[in-house]
Amino acid sequence: MPYVNLQITKGATRAQKAEIVKAFTDTLVRVLGKNPQNTHIVIQEIEREDWDHGGELVADKTPASPGKA
Repeated sequence: MPYVNLQITKGATRAQKAEIVKAFTDTLVRVLGKNPQNTHIVIQEIEREDWDHGGELVADKTPASPGKA
């Protein structure tokens, strides 16, 4: 029973989240032969001011281009 806990900064749309969980599930099926009905994926959205990268809060950084962060 695969369990994936994905943490991302807030801002993804419902459609984007649906695409992410489908892609993760499809990958687990393709690579490991897992049953998609037994796959659990949890998306946790973290506030940008609660996430650090390189010693600086993500909220203080210039937003990255799509697909870069």
